[in-house]
Amino acid sequence: MEYTPKGVCSQQIHFDIVDHKVRNVSFRGGCNGNLQGISRLIDGMDVDEAIRRLDGIRCGFKTTSCPDQLAKALKEAAGE
Repeated sequence: MEYTPKGVCSQQIHFDIVDHKVRNVSFRGGCNGNLQGISRLIDGMDVDEAIRRLDGIRCGFKTTSCPDQLAKALKEAAGE
């Protein structure tokens, strides 16, 4: 799935969901090292667990963050 995040530095989020597990997460733009770390940490994680862990994370004084936007993308993909 491709998702266009809003209110953050990254311009695109790509991921797959296989057997309700998050796979192949990648970001275009944003803080490369941090986003690679997030991508690797949640690879293979249950979609609901990833959403629970990432939802609501803020970046500085912004109301969202790249992890929060990933949670929104996962919710959309899961039909929540």
